[in-house]
Amino acid sequence: MQLQLVPLLQKQREIYTLPIGFERFRAYLQVMADPEGGGVALPPLVAMNPMGKPHIAELLDRLLALGAEEIAATAVADAAARLAPLLSTLRVGLVVSDDLLGGWTNRYFSEMGFRLDGMYAVRNGWATVPIWMSESWDAGAICAATLIAIYRTLYMQRFGKPQTLDQILAQEGMAGRFAAISEPQLDPDDLDYTREILAAYRMASELPVVFACLYGDEAARSVGYPPVGLSPRAGLALALAEAYEQALTPEQALNKR
Repeated sequence: MQLQLVPLLQKQREIYTLPIGFERFRAYLQVMADPEGGGVALPPLVAMNPMGKPHIAELLDRLLALGAEEIAATAVADAAARLAPLLSTLRVGLVVSDDLLGGWTNRYFSEMGFRLDGMYAVRNGWATVPIWMSESWDAGAICAATLIAIYRTLYMQRFGKPQTLDQILAQEGMAGRFAAISEPQLDPDDLDYTREILAAYRMASELPVVFACLYGDEAARSVGYPPVGLSPRAGLALALAEAYEQALTPEQALNKR
């Protein structure tokens, strides 16, 4: 297992030193371009908003002062040690994703992208760690986000892109357990209710259905999808609860046949 933290925060900060406009966008494209392969050199930066407002630069300054990438590197080393039997090479990069003031980023759809559609980065050996603008970040949160991104990427490499709600729940639950997170949670009655509702949708693959099952009715209505009767992030809470109920550890789950 070879995991490498690639520093990207300073590159992002340098882009935001330029005034909003074509000059900044051109600098962004230059950083992204792979002159040899003709593709994207740094896939995690697809998730940044190159036209973002000053609040993004302010967060980047706080992250750099905190030593966010040094903290993430510790999590990378931890993951490498825990997953040592796996034969894989992976680069890991942190990227600020503006889900607060930028029209560029819809938080729900961006999350779905990481959970379902991040196959370009996955195929090219990158784990993207999203640093959401709307959240507070300390060492614990950075470590957890890094571990989740690494595990999710390796899970996709091992089992492919999840197609059904059931596959997404398995992937996301184990990723959360690998990072030892405890949120989102539901009270026991709501958890049982969610399990009952989702039983009818486990094999569903249609985006509107999967979306509503993962994020709940409020999020579904916000993007014009039909609700299914669930509280916010109920499906993700069930995924995490079910992962902790399993006898298999996250490490063992990656090696199962």
